[in-house]
Amino acid sequence: MSSTASPLANFANRSLNWAIALSVLIILAGFFTLSLPVLGGIGVAIFIGWALIVSGIAHLVFAWKGNSIGHGVWETLVGLAYMLTGFYIIAHPLAGLASLTLLLAIYLFVEGILEIIAFFQIRSRSGAGWLLFDGLVTLLLAGMIWMHWPASSLWAIGTLVGISMLFSGISRLMLSLAAKRALKAS
Repeated sequence: MSSTASPLANFANRSLNWAIALSVLIILAGFFTLSLPVLGGIGVAIFIGWALIVSGIAHLVFAWKGNSIGHGVWETLVGLAYMLTGFYIIAHPLAGLASLTLLLAIYLFVEGILEIIAFFQIRSRSGAGWLLFDGLVTLLLAGMIWMHWPASSLWAIGTLVGISMLFSGISRLMLSLAAKRALKAS
């Protein structure tokens, strides 16, 4: 590479520096969430509460754009249900977190059952045992959350979100560092 880098190379280098910095922040946020899973879970509950409120507002807007009265009434009712649920979760984040944790246990149970069923459909294929393993681990996690609910609300969502953030940050950091090495080599 010449002593004066092209504008495109400078832009790519600056972008990669930002990507590296943001990856480190995601990793730190993942560690923070893992160390305080209750706060992480409450943060998720509040985020979902706000998402429900925004969705409720969108339904109310669609209610006024509908072509029929029946459509408008239905959209209004759905919008109000979304908004009331969102406001309730924001006003009572621990109760919202408990509800979300129960939904998570149900989701994991259904996912585990479906993965085991899928294993039996493809069991003759190479590597199919991993699907069975995944289904069994998912059922075990669902059972752990369910058996200890509502106490599991204090750790389940925050821990899972923290692990996800940690691995997302690490994978993005590794990709950014590899791109930076490739940019320097070119």
